[in-house]
Amino acid sequence: MLSFKHEVFLEVALLKSFTKASQTLYISQPAISKHIKSLEEEYRTSLFERKGNTIALTQAGEILVAALSKAKSIEKQLEFEISTHHDQYSAKGELKLGASTTVALYIIPAVLSGFHQKHPHVKISLLNRNSEGVLKALLDHEIDLGIMEGKNRLSIVNSQLFLTDEVIPVCSSASHLARKPRLRIEEITKHLVALRERGSGTLAALKYALSTHGIKLSDLNVRVRLSGTEALKNFILADQCIGFLPMRSVANELASGTLVRLFIDGLSITRQFYFIQRHGDERDGLSNAFFKYAKLHYNLK
Repeated sequence: MLSFKHEVFLEVALLKSFTKASQTLYISQPAISKHIKSLEEEYRTSLFERKGNTIALTQAGEILVAALSKAKSIEKQLEFEISTHHDQYSAKGELKLGASTTVALYIIPAVLSGFHQKHPHVKISLLNRNSEGVLKALLDHEIDLGIMEGKNRLSIVNSQLFLTDEVIPVCSSASHLARKPRLRIEEITKHLVALRERGSGTLAALKYALSTHGIKLSDLNVRVRLSGTEALKNFILADQCIGFLPMRSVANELASGTLVRLFIDGLSITRQFYFIQRHGDERDGLSNAFFKYAKLHYNLK
């Protein structure tokens, strides 16, 4: 197992802050400094460069991060394989997941519940960010397994298709648009719209679908950009404009009649969700077990 001072070093390297590392590890900042100094004396080299209030890894520090990350991956895999040697239901380990908003709120909760009931000794955490944030968290080793939209950004990681989702245009039932729920594609630029923030997979799917009709996002009459699916949905409920939201996120509102689905001739917006892993982590037993369970939950082959 990695020593505690190595764990401290990895936390400081991840957060790029002695102060933040002390907060997440629940030890004092002087204790953090003591562990780092001990490692630097052991390896006879500096591991961090101090530049005012910021720190950065030295070349030796980068080498140590890479080696310890591999060791930690092996450690996790060993714990999983030994714990499941006689009984797969006795699996132990820690699974750090990251998911984009739609997945975190509407797709994965039931999977997490079922997986936890099957493997009660596995510690699970879920980080919720937009697609770009999930990818960055994976590359920064904040998470072990991510779920995000769009394969065009995934060449730097391993990816496996999870499921397909639909994004639909909606408006408030109080909007004048609700009285005419079918629009021609060219009419979209004449109405006020509300969009998700840049980096959102929902926005990327809309951008691609519009481009097939020769329409750019800049052609739209954007009233507001909001970060997060729930924030956008609540705005649409109170406003007159059009919003583009995942079907799963507005199912209850459509059923209750507070939101109305609009139909724009010729416009179909779909996106695929992918499980993503860092290169070299393909044999991670715990991550693969979760991936298989998630697909089984949704009856996907």
